[in-house]
Amino acid sequence: MSATVAVRAPCIDHLVVYAADLPSGVAWCERTLGITPTAGGEHPLMGTHNRIFNISSPTHPRAYLEVIAINPGAISARPAGARRWFDMDDSTLQAQVAQHGPLLIHWVASVPDVAERCAALSALDIDRGSILTASRPTPNGLLQWQITVRDDGLRLMDGCLPTLIQWEAVHPCDSLPASGVQLQQLTLQHPQAATLQAACAAIGVATGVAITPGDAPRLTAQLITPHGPVAITSFTPET
Repeated sequence: MSATVAVRAPCIDHLVVYAADLPSGVAWCERTLGITPTAGGEHPLMGTHNRIFNISSPTHPRAYLEVIAINPGAISARPAGARRWFDMDDSTLQAQVAQHGPLLIHWVASVPDVAERCAALSALDIDRGSILTASRPTPNGLLQWQITVRDDGLRLMDGCLPTLIQWEAVHPCDSLPASGVQLQQLTLQHPQAATLQAACAAIGVATGVAITPGDAPRLTAQLITPHGPVAITSFTPET
């Protein structure tokens, strides 16, 4: 008899911090958040690798933060012309990260029915992309999931509209110990706040984040850390 997998409501799954390389990403965690992430692995499909740590809290009970970078020792297995997820091949974003260091660029929402949520977005004329099956090995076994990725790699709405993920039986937080960092609030600022609100409602996460209008797009995560309260953001100073 197969194991029964609990169906969970849509929620914040993880925050995505883009680093030029993993060592600089780890150093950013130590400097900014007061922890050293050790868990993580490689994504052969995308030619990327990561470090992750638990940021679950009473408000966000199954969430983690991912520091991700292009793996210099790997080649993406994506079809010719298809780009990596999260706009990681975008030269402007790469330049921002190179100049300013690791940045919060995106977030991922966990859903129990990724195909249905994509259809709900399509009804709003939003193409969240194809649903890909991905995996990566871990010391505790193989992690497997389905995730939305566009061929152009776009995050959509400047990273404020989440990528969707549907996990199989095992979730990373099942084996991630408490890190001392907890997510308190994710705020999404965007000039098209009403459109973003409608899209998040279609996904089912409209009440899990704060959405506000603003002249410029910005993601801000409020965290409790060993250093005290810390806000990380997608904002980069003008040069």
